[in-house]
Amino acid sequence: MAKKNSFDVSTGVDLQEVDNAVNQAHKEIATRYDFKGTDCTLKFDRDAATVALEADDAYRLQALMQVLRDKLARRKVPLRNIDEGKVEEGTLGRHRQTIGLKQGIDQETGKQIVKDIKAEGFKKVQVQIQGDELRVTSPSRDMLQDVMAFLREQDYGVELSFGNYR
Repeated sequence: MAKKNSFDVSTGVDLQEVDNAVNQAHKEIATRYDFKGTDCTLKFDRDAATVALEADDAYRLQALMQVLRDKLARRKVPLRNIDEGKVEEGTLGRHRQTIGLKQGIDQETGKQIVKDIKAEGFKKVQVQIQGDELRVTSPSRDMLQDVMAFLREQDYGVELSFGNYR
């Protein structure tokens, strides 16, 4: 029987790096002139994989989001895996926003990836959805390399990572 080669397609962010980025953002906010005397907060919830931002007004919330984006980018957290929630206005003009961190490929995106691979016409390539990741198998390693190159060119709204290549 022919040996099957495979690799996994997944997505996610390193929660420790997000925690480090939030801590760095706290330090910058404490020293920046435009945040002096304001009550702006960042709260990272590791269990829910969210970051809650709260600021005195919409301008400061936008500046707070820009600081967080900058720190996340420097820590090499993929910004495509950040789901910016709706800005909510609270009492006394305060503004809140919840940032979700995408961990794993959702069902709809997984089905779209499978559909695109099949539509491209790769020979003897099989794709299986395994929870929040995909496994791509083929007898040919060259074909798997072609599938990886094809997926890198596509835009699915998340940063795809390839692992477990064997």
